[in-house]
Amino acid sequence: MFYDAVSNSHGLTRDPFMALVSPRPIGWISTLDAEGVVNLAPYSFFNAVSTNPHFVMFSSGGRKDSQRNAEETGEFVCSLATYDLRDAMNRTSKHVEPHVDEMVLAGLSPAPSTIVAPPRVAESPVAFECRYWRTIELPGVDGGPGNHAIVLGQVVGIHIDDDALVDGRVDVTKLRPIARLGYQDYAVIDEVFELGGSQ
Repeated sequence: MFYDAVSNSHGLTRDPFMALVSPRPIGWISTLDAEGVVNLAPYSFFNAVSTNPHFVMFSSGGRKDSQRNAEETGEFVCSLATYDLRDAMNRTSKHVEPHVDEMVLAGLSPAPSTIVAPPRVAESPVAFECRYWRTIELPGVDGGPGNHAIVLGQVVGIHIDDDALVDGRVDVTKLRPIARLGYQDYAVIDEVFELGGSQ
């Protein structure tokens, strides 16, 4: 099939776009507001976009608390959402008032970061401490104002659980990160294979 993506006239019961661009890693973004209240939210529009220096991005539909807090304080942390933490991650996806601490709501423990102020998720095996760099506002379909933005941050510190390090390399099967597939479907990385090439 082919359909016009601008008009989104696919004729299917659900938009297939997000199911086709998958799997997508989940950035579990923690920030602090001006009063020091923790905000924690998962973003499946998340990825690494640069190395040396390391940069990550997350994309927000609507100017949510994570974006606003990162812009206002200049910092955020991205913890890894894993299979063991899937239920807690799902609880933090609920829309709640800005004064609600989602770590408490999900029964998670805040762990102090080393360089930035927002805490990381103690139960997560990986966390990236980030300094906010820039927000890129995306245009709407007609070129006018849109409703999505890309938030970019430089990674200034990385936490890795020692159990995930095997012979000097990260064993992703020990981390078991989850990824969004589209609709309400997710996947877990617990098997890998190797191909020749760079990296």
